[in-house]
Amino acid sequence: MSTKKETRTKNAYLLLEDGTIMKGRSFGCQANVTGEVVFNTAMTGYQEILTDPSYCGQIVTMTYPLIGNYGVNANDVESVKPQVRGFLVREACARPSHYRSEKTIEHYLAQQGIPGLEGIDTRALTRRIRQCGALRGAILMGGPEEKVWEGEAIAAKHCGAIMTMDEIRDLVPNEAYQTWKVHLQKLSQHLVSGPHLIEKVTTPQSYVIPGEGFRVAVIDLGIKENILRMLKSLDLQLMVFPAHTKVEEIQAASPQGIFLSNGPGNPKDATAAIEVIKNFLEPQKNIPIFGICLGHQLLSLAFGGDTYKMKFGHRGGNHPVQDLRTGRVYITSQNHGYSIQEESLPEFVEVSHRNVNDGTVEGLRHRHLPVYSVQYHPEAAPGPEDTAFLFDEFIANMEAKAK
Repeated sequence: MSTKKETRTKNAYLLLEDGTIMKGRSFGCQANVTGEVVFNTAMTGYQEILTDPSYCGQIVTMTYPLIGNYGVNANDVESVKPQVRGFLVREACARPSHYRSEKTIEHYLAQQGIPGLEGIDTRALTRRIRQCGALRGAILMGGPEEKVWEGEAIAAKHCGAIMTMDEIRDLVPNEAYQTWKVHLQKLSQHLVSGPHLIEKVTTPQSYVIPGEGFRVAVIDLGIKENILRMLKSLDLQLMVFPAHTKVEEIQAASPQGIFLSNGPGNPKDATAAIEVIKNFLEPQKNIPIFGICLGHQLLSLAFGGDTYKMKFGHRGGNHPVQDLRTGRVYITSQNHGYSIQEESLPEFVEVSHRNVNDGTVEGLRHRHLPVYSVQYHPEAAPGPEDTAFLFDEFIANMEAKAK
């Protein structure tokens, strides 16, 4: 990715694969990028959205018109760096006002090499995505002659394919995972005390955040930092394994529970993780499993079900979900572009939660094993924490198994 000096006056363009061209002003890093263009309806939490690994490879549009008004700080992050390809807003606030603010969103994106585009009609763009579905697109900087690219040239030259799982895997292993381990170590300083904050376990890429409670193998498919905070608040011993870890390595750590994290991409591409999950679903193991977002989708595939790509997905902090056992409706935080094909689920799987708006599957339970999952984010960040009790249920399942 090439970068130039930061400016708020240079024209830039959003070009969609259907030929749509929208003109705006660049902010942050000046670079040409391509990705899947999606929208998020949250009114706050833009920094958590920028750094959520589930957005890897995507150009995110914020429907709320003013973004950046409380600035950026070092704590409100969900991973080591922004994971989005690009950021689209109606207005980027140049003078944030908040006691925790350390820099503007423009300075943050410029430092992190992420191009932003402001001044476009985000409402019209959102309507187009809702009508056509998520579209591949490109953010392109204006040239010396302010040339506007033609629609056919955009699709042929600038709009690359949506990220494959091989590209997404770079989030966790290899160099990216080495950086993430450092981040985990810094995070652990706020979670535990003592000289050995992070301990190596079975592989060079697997680490433990110590705790006094149950041993939980966390399958990191692109995990959000706040999930680790929530799990650690329960005093669990967290063994963090990258998504490609072999089942033998996880079994060697003798986990008492399995947690399946969120993450980006098509769940069907995560074949290695699906096979690992299948192994732990064997009835004789009877091990408690809890999955969130991508982990929820992978669990459904391990059950023998199917998934499909949604027209424009669920992204935001205001999605109503009904618990089918109690009838209660919760407002949830969501970020996903794939869903579960309900009719593909086997008889031993129960649909536990349903989206009130479109009826899609939002939760699953195994009828005979302590295994369950939800599509939404009970740990929020950003969004409501109304369903944080789901983590307590995970603890209760491990306690029941230990008796």
